[in-house]
Amino acid sequence: MQRKNRIHPLKYLGQNYLIDHNIIKKIVDELNPVHDDQIIEIGPGKGSITKELINRLERLIVVEIDKRVIEDLKKISGKIIILHEDILNIDFNSFAGNGDRKFRVIGNIPFNLTAPIIFKLIRSRTVVGDAVFLVQNEVAKRIAAPKSTKDYGILSVLLKYFGESKYCFKVSPNVFYPKPKVETAVIHISFNKKTSSDISDELFINTVKAAFGNRRKTLKNSLGNSIFKNSNFGSFDFDLSKRAEELDVEDFVKLAVFIKSQTNDK
Repeated sequence: MQRKNRIHPLKYLGQNYLIDHNIIKKIVDELNPVHDDQIIEIGPGKGSITKELINRLERLIVVEIDKRVIEDLKKISGKIIILHEDILNIDFNSFAGNGDRKFRVIGNIPFNLTAPIIFKLIRSRTVVGDAVFLVQNEVAKRIAAPKSTKDYGILSVLLKYFGESKYCFKVSPNVFYPKPKVETAVIHISFNKKTSSDISDELFINTVKAAFGNRRKTLKNSLGNSIFKNSNFGSFDFDLSKRAEELDVEDFVKLAVFIKSQTNDK
């Protein structure tokens, strides 16, 4: 008797399939979708989270790069819209309708794409309200870290500026196939903050990246080795002997506003 072909996770795509229904339900409960929510699932794989979501929704958009699972995803429900595409190539604004409600996002995402996906959502936050992701535990701790801690960094600052982040719970490697070699956790990010009208999003992002460019060095050294090295920080009334990890969000805003005045960067 011929065995039915099984779809195995692909290492180069960073795939680790969720196989525990209790954890799946807990993750979807964290998103807490209502029937008419507009939800995008990133990387549904064989559809473990998809099946739990579609029971609670009128429709669901899923974005999947692995063509091997597309036919199986189609069989789950006619209410699912499947986009066979790389999530980093998706324009979230193309989903936006005329209503005021924003899209919500969920996914068991590849660890190596966590930062690029979060940056994409930040830039799409006019149409994306919140996101629940399974990520590497180390990254989850960085996202939710307070200042003056070893985990406080670029993602911590950006997600405090653009919204709020919640470290939800740790997830055992035993609920995945194959088991990941690192610990995993669930995070919930909400893009609900009003940002400064004095600076652009990109300038703020670049300022934070520059400040953390040489993490163990002072701001003076880090900024002096950054794209803003030609700015005259001597006229800035700020203690540049501090390190980036000692600054709160308001400090980074002040720094970005000063850089704008020096560079005419918008």
